[in-house]
Amino acid sequence: MFEDATFDSTCSIRTHSRNWMVATFSLNGSFLLALVLIPLINPQSLPRMALPFHVAVPPAPAQNLPRQPVHATPAPTQAVDGHFLAPRAIPISILMVPGPEPRIDISSTGLVPDTGVVGATGSALHGPALPRVVHPPVSGPVRVTSSVVNGLLLRKTVPIYPPLAKAMHMEGTVSLAATISKAGTIENLRVVGGPPVLQLAAVDAVKTWLYRPYLLNGDPVEVETTVDVIFTLAR
Repeated sequence: MFEDATFDSTCSIRTHSRNWMVATFSLNGSFLLALVLIPLINPQSLPRMALPFHVAVPPAPAQNLPRQPVHATPAPTQAVDGHFLAPRAIPISILMVPGPEPRIDISSTGLVPDTGVVGATGSALHGPALPRVVHPPVSGPVRVTSSVVNGLLLRKTVPIYPPLAKAMHMEGTVSLAATISKAGTIENLRVVGGPPVLQLAAVDAVKTWLYRPYLLNGDPVEVETTVDVIFTLAR
């Protein structure tokens, strides 16, 4: 019977708290919405804030005062005992000489008119004459790398591939030592290394090559170098 009374009382109780909660939230939301929308709709209702600012006072107009003429006094010459010295103080203004400058007596300074140097000879425009450097004559050929000599090559004959080497499918590089004369021709050609079947064809081709003379101190000299001839079959 106690359980039936509890069950009946639970089912019969009615509350209105949910409706009051909804009404409270609606009222508060209306106040917040009004606080947000009023400044947007009517900005004049907001309090005005005074902004500090500074007023710049214009400067007083400059008075047009008459300029006083500046009289430049000619500075004394800086030559002392034939030597020009730097001024002791920096000049305030540029000296403007109204007439031609006074002529300096060169004989009293000891300078030579041509060069402006004491005891020198030559021309002031081209300077004193310099002694010509004489290089001793070169004795014997000069050793030069093959990469340098390749840039002097004027005429190159392509070697004929030996038929025996073709039949054997032989490829390789023949190294030759040669002396290039002052005229650019090949002299003293000799084999250094390479396949024997290809050596004769390399010698026959290289001995007809022609080079530009190699200059040392402006003079042509003999050159000792190495020539590599590469034999490659066409693929």
